[in-house]
Amino acid sequence: MDEATKSTGDFIVRTMTADDVPRAVEWAAREGWNPGVHDARCFRCADAGGFFVGELRGEPVGSISSVAYDAHFGFIGLYIVRPAFRGKGFGWRIWQHAIAYLGERNIGLDGVVAQQPNYRKSGFQLAYRNIRFQGIAEIDAASAVALIDVRQLPFELLSAYDRRFFPAPREAFLRAWIGQPGAVALARVDDGQMRGYGVLRQCREGRKIGPLFADDDRTAEALFTALVAHCAGETVALDVPELNASAVALATRHRLTSVFETARMYTKQAPDIPLSQLYGVTSFELG
Repeated sequence: MDEATKSTGDFIVRTMTADDVPRAVEWAAREGWNPGVHDARCFRCADAGGFFVGELRGEPVGSISSVAYDAHFGFIGLYIVRPAFRGKGFGWRIWQHAIAYLGERNIGLDGVVAQQPNYRKSGFQLAYRNIRFQGIAEIDAASAVALIDVRQLPFELLSAYDRRFFPAPREAFLRAWIGQPGAVALARVDDGQMRGYGVLRQCREGRKIGPLFADDDRTAEALFTALVAHCAGETVALDVPELNASAVALATRHRLTSVFETARMYTKQAPDIPLSQLYGVTSFELG
């Protein structure tokens, strides 16, 4: 048995193939997480070896993603056990495998708030909460701030700006994220310097904006308004760090309402990123 597979009796944990990832995303949809239509392909670009499935006598019963972004940072998501197989210890075995895969890295996750005590047992500590705001956004006339399609810019400009808001490089994921079918990716650039960018993607229901990073409120407002204009009348979601009061105000000002929260937790110190300029999380599954 290779290192990608761990076995205990009739139960094994193995690395997902490309065909396995859509199943895990489908399970996420059944849990009400409303994943993006093209999330499976984009997610796997982050770390093809960091997605695991638990099988009982050959039947898939659980999943987890454990993405190693670099030698220092990883993120856990897609932690799901099918309802009929819960309470039997399979989830714990999958979890242990994911934690072992990331080794000594600082590990982040967005977990259900009620599960914080369980995550603490594995060494995770609360950094802050993220709030999902959702609804049919009300917007006024387009902002006077000039925006440009991100894909018309040098990729290095985008990657460097994104790195300010994420604890590790994620170039392969970013290329897939902004290039997914139907996505709208906009940026503000002044004098050759990026001042903010945001991505709108199609989900099972409605759309999600993420990430939404901006140097200031005016830029965030312009990006949000322009992105929402591409899906007028549709439900849109924005995942906001609770600590960013301006981001919360942006969502509520446009008549989005809080639908649930997650606990952003880390095994080590919370990364030093400017939450005051982080108006929308990229993804609860990958950080």
